[in-house]
Amino acid sequence: MPADNLPEAQSRLIDDEPSQSVKVSVLSSEKLASRRRWRHLSDKTAKVSIAVGGISVIVAILLIFAYLFYEVVPLFAGATVEEAASYDLQDSSASLHLAIEEQSEMAMRLGDDGVARFFDLESGENAATIAVKVPSGATITSFALDSEQSGLFALGLNTGEAVVARYAYDTRFAQLDNRRILTPKIDYPFGEIPYTLAVDKPLASIALRTSGENMMLAATARGGELSLLKASKQTSLFAAFDLGGGAEFEIEERRLSGMTLGGEQLFIDGDRFWLFVIDDEGLARLLSLRTAFTAPNPQFEVQALLTAGRANPTDISFLLGGISLLVGDDQGAISQWFLTKRDDTVALEKIRSFQDSASPVVSLSPEQRRKSFVSVDAQGVVSLFNTTARRQAFTGQLAADGARALAISPRGDALLIESGRGQMALWAVENKHPEVSWSALWSRVWYEGYSEPDFIWQSSAATNEFEPKYSLVPLSFGTLKAAFYAMLLAAPLAICGAIFTGYFMAPMMRRKVKPLIELMEALPTVVLGFLAGLWLAPFVENNLLGIFSVLVILPLSILLMSFFWVQLPSELRHRIPDGWEAGILIPVIVVFTALSFAIAAPLEALFFGGDMRFYLTNELGINYDQRNAMVVGFAMGFAVIPTIFSIAEDAIFTVPKHLTYGSLALGATPWQSLYRVVLPTASPGIFSALMIGMGRAVGETMIVLMATGNTPIMDINIFEGMRTLAANIAVEIPESEVDSTHYRILFLAALVLFMFTFMFNTVAEVIRQRLRDKYSTI
Repeated sequence: MPADNLPEAQSRLIDDEPSQSVKVSVLSSEKLASRRRWRHLSDKTAKVSIAVGGISVIVAILLIFAYLFYEVVPLFAGATVEEAASYDLQDSSASLHLAIEEQSEMAMRLGDDGVARFFDLESGENAATIAVKVPSGATITSFALDSEQSGLFALGLNTGEAVVARYAYDTRFAQLDNRRILTPKIDYPFGEIPYTLAVDKPLASIALRTSGENMMLAATARGGELSLLKASKQTSLFAAFDLGGGAEFEIEERRLSGMTLGGEQLFIDGDRFWLFVIDDEGLARLLSLRTAFTAPNPQFEVQALLTAGRANPTDISFLLGGISLLVGDDQGAISQWFLTKRDDTVALEKIRSFQDSASPVVSLSPEQRRKSFVSVDAQGVVSLFNTTARRQAFTGQLAADGARALAISPRGDALLIESGRGQMALWAVENKHPEVSWSALWSRVWYEGYSEPDFIWQSSAATNEFEPKYSLVPLSFGTLKAAFYAMLLAAPLAICGAIFTGYFMAPMMRRKVKPLIELMEALPTVVLGFLAGLWLAPFVENNLLGIFSVLVILPLSILLMSFFWVQLPSELRHRIPDGWEAGILIPVIVVFTALSFAIAAPLEALFFGGDMRFYLTNELGINYDQRNAMVVGFAMGFAVIPTIFSIAEDAIFTVPKHLTYGSLALGATPWQSLYRVVLPTASPGIFSALMIGMGRAVGETMIVLMATGNTPIMDINIFEGMRTLAANIAVEIPESEVDSTHYRILFLAALVLFMFTFMFNTVAEVIRQRLRDKYSTI
């Protein structure tokens, strides 16, 4: 029918169809374009978000590294010394001793006239002048200082007597402005009456050493007689009600007329065990004070020459604690000596030396809180040394006209130098971390009281005389030791479990086993450490042979069960679907584990006398600590296994199946396919799993903190404990003083731990990429 004859409605419908079709097409295009824009925006947002997240992680790591580095750098900074003041005290007497008060507000100068002058440290303004109570007509012929900390000193007189006094300060605070007010004083803790050491003979040399209310004096009179005196304060029950204040002293004297001496210097060590007699040529002879008071004819027991070549000692002083002797000579060298004991033989040995300059050493002044000292030579060159670190923190000419005496403040922040009689120069010192050096951190150091150099970490003690030991070697060794034993247990079990689960196990069984193992990773390490320390460690100690029996019998039983399984008829073996064979091993493991512990008792009675731990310690000489590396290996290995297993299993399971099927189709056995195809392809992932597990073991804190004895020793013995870097930081950082040397060294330990993990991850990534490139063509 012609279109002209169609009804009007139909004609209009036909005319509208093209326009409607175009409209629908246009709408679809706009919708698709909108979707494309949204998809592009989503992709762009995801790309930017991922990039920002990745960059943020890198920036965060760099910031952590930068902050650690920022805290560590000041450890290796040198000392700075700046002039603060200079003045003339107008005192013509020769200086016997200079000392600075605790807060560096006041100083004291003791002259050879027996007058102690106290003055303001910054201005030199006189605060007090106090004369020591010396008998009328007597003159001072010798001087001895107990220690800088005690302030006790002895004056030897030409009458053969000795006066023992102490310089000190009474402190009070003003009520109006809370200003600190110091009142200098000279007191006499061991009485004002002089002690007679020789009869009408001048004391050529004298030595003093005190401990609490006990005192030891030694002196030589002109003519060579050596005199010893011990004084102990006797306090009665009603001493507090004695208004007269008259203390009684028990005195014991000994004059050794048969021991003739010349002009030797005398020194008594901090423990009052030895008397050092040193002549002008540096020959030191040691007399046991215990023997001197008991034996009829005591003799010198130890001797050593303190100087080399033709050098002669110019100044001798004890270091903080009274153990080490510092000897400065006329060749500019300074040496440190202390007593060592080997095979019941005591010797005075030279531990280390410091070369100051070619000029004679004029004076040595030890610090009161650190194993450091300051020296000045005849040219006025002042140097700051630390003995433990064998470090020269500063050297510079501070006294152009030479120096007669010097003193360093108790806090080591001020230095007072006397260049002429009464001419003083005050220097402000900043020397925060002199005890740190590369050798002190990473090399063997010969510490006081040790028979030889060693790696020691011991950061604190109860006394100020303690020598901090900051060797990071035992902590680094302990970190690697703990990680090694953990990986020794975890790596074989995790990798073998991953191979079986990812390649041989039935899919249904895998879906149950894999999440169960990964769930182990959710266990808090503090719980594992708690169980390891309180339950596992005693259990291992009481069942030591049973543990070793399990480690030997269980693998053999699994291999033996596998052998019998293969020998069974095929119709019996095929009743169990492929991949479910592992279920058969569960009763085997339970039975043979119980059998291992059951036979351990009779074997222990037969071969080890009923106690294997006692046998190891007493018969073989192997130390056994209850919380040791083996316990850490079990506990930390249990914590590391899920990490290694999960990553390695994913790497094995995701190997393309067509590679395995192709290998099997070409005639390879499943084991050959595993060895030749699957493991090489999955090797980058397996290696990454091992390195990540290693990093986890290196950085673990709570398990090693609770399951070891936390003793920083270096011993590969599996029955000994250790201390790791992470555990050491966790233990000591809460108790360290902010910005102290100890505090910053803990940050250095964190930096070393950071570098360990960074190194492991870097090596892992490099090797992973090479393995990936090598096996990517399979």
